[in-house]
Amino acid sequence: MSSAVVEVLLGEGLVTTDQISVAEDAAVRSSESIVRTLVDLGAVSKRDVVRATVQAAGLRFVDVLEMPLDPAAVGLLTSDQARRYGVLPVGFEGSTVVVVTDSQTAADWQVREDLQAITRQPVRFDCGMKAEIATRINQVYRADSELGELMRDVLGDDAAIDVTAPVASTSDAPLIRYVNLLLSQAISDSASDVHVEPSEDNIRIRLRIDGVLKEMAPAPKEVQSALVSRLKIMADMDIAERRIPQDGRLTVVWQGKKIDLRVSSIPTVWGEKIVMRVLDNTAARMALPDLGFSPDNLAKWSESYNRPYGLVIVSGPTGSGKSTTLYATLNSLVKPEVNIVTVEDPVEYRIPGINQVQTNPKAGLTFASALRSILRGDPDIVLVGEIRDRETAQIAIESALTGHLVLTTLHTNDAPSVATRLTEMGVEPYLITSALQCASSQRLARRLCTACKREVDPSPASLAAAGFEYPSGIDARFFEPVGCSNCAGTGYRGRMAIHEVMTMSDDISSLVVDRASSEDIRKIASAQGMTSLKHDGWRKVALGETTTAEILRIVA
Repeated sequence: MSSAVVEVLLGEGLVTTDQISVAEDAAVRSSESIVRTLVDLGAVSKRDVVRATVQAAGLRFVDVLEMPLDPAAVGLLTSDQARRYGVLPVGFEGSTVVVVTDSQTAADWQVREDLQAITRQPVRFDCGMKAEIATRINQVYRADSELGELMRDVLGDDAAIDVTAPVASTSDAPLIRYVNLLLSQAISDSASDVHVEPSEDNIRIRLRIDGVLKEMAPAPKEVQSALVSRLKIMADMDIAERRIPQDGRLTVVWQGKKIDLRVSSIPTVWGEKIVMRVLDNTAARMALPDLGFSPDNLAKWSESYNRPYGLVIVSGPTGSGKSTTLYATLNSLVKPEVNIVTVEDPVEYRIPGINQVQTNPKAGLTFASALRSILRGDPDIVLVGEIRDRETAQIAIESALTGHLVLTTLHTNDAPSVATRLTEMGVEPYLITSALQCASSQRLARRLCTACKREVDPSPASLAAAGFEYPSGIDARFFEPVGCSNCAGTGYRGRMAIHEVMTMSDDISSLVVDRASSEDIRKIASAQGMTSLKHDGWRKVALGETTTAEILRIVA
């Protein structure tokens, strides 16, 4: 089979005869197959090897993440069956059920026999990437019903769970499976937060997906103590302390990659509420062009952070993607010759090549004290997680005035309010104008699902009622959400940022020194070319990436 795979790779021009010769010599020394050696040498991707292996076996390779699904075929298997066999029914060819699986499973005659017995129809296998099949299975077969079944297993026939012995209860396999499946579903759905909220009658489970909370099947009240204790044990928190808030952290492995979760507990009248923030490190590795900057805004932002010194601020409410923007900016600045130090609360993403400091107020390590120490450590670039008080603002500005590039965040509604907010904190306006290079504000808008969005022709009256303004240079096309298995029926999948980027000018500096209002600053900034949040949103609506309703939901 190995030689047949190599022939396919060679025939498609994916490898050269020279690369094969090098791989053959290396394979002899390492006792690995030639195909594996070609992947290790970087001559060919794993995906191409899998595709070639499938073709060599006489099967068809498909992109399971993009292909449409027939609901009638999907319904032939339960979620438990699909996950157990690692297969996904996708459609029919006559009376034959087309099922996508990995190449190893496709060669297992027992799986074929089992599926034909379950579906009572002939089965034909197509092949795809194993990880992509698992992702699509989780998208298609929701975990809600399986979570409910697991809860019934936890409770048993007589619902006899000793709620006074939470630690012993967590050793129960169904409860552990319940927690694992809940976390797996959250990660699969790209949820940013998982809320476990005790109420009077049950435990409310909600996932924040694309910025909107979505309710899942509740858990029974009887397992509250055991469920909360299980999560606290996983996060290395004190299960005996239930009267004060706690913070913890845990790492899970999902489809071969490690994902960190930040866990916090807070006592409520019905028991401890647990919130888990899902920290997917892919966000920390994003590049600025991936964040949705328009060409003009990206050019202004890039000019500001490529200067040797100055203060660059990202503003916006909690959960608007400020940290992701700063991390993406740092990714473009990381070099061996540059010393980058951050002070954060908490350190959400670990980035190689950067010195990251976690604040600890109990030990006296605040933003201000950490920043003072950092400046004695010869930094070139400093990232301050957030400016929360006058002392931190003062040190950050002084750092920007003494030859350092300082990146930070601030809670304001828009970019023009950044200068007025710093003034309200007690910073002298002349220091602000000397240090501040650029202020950006952003929001996160849900992106239309590319698999099911539908083009529409809205009436001029409806666009006028929404306040829509056609952006120049764009042939506007409008789409609406539909809902499919790819987006869990919401019509949206993923998010993108909308921005307004304000660079400092002499006119704006004069207004800041005169302590002018943010509205006065906005008028001058707009006249000098600043695109407002709403207008940047209209641009993305015209490009068919989101909807007017979504922009109006997040921007006043």
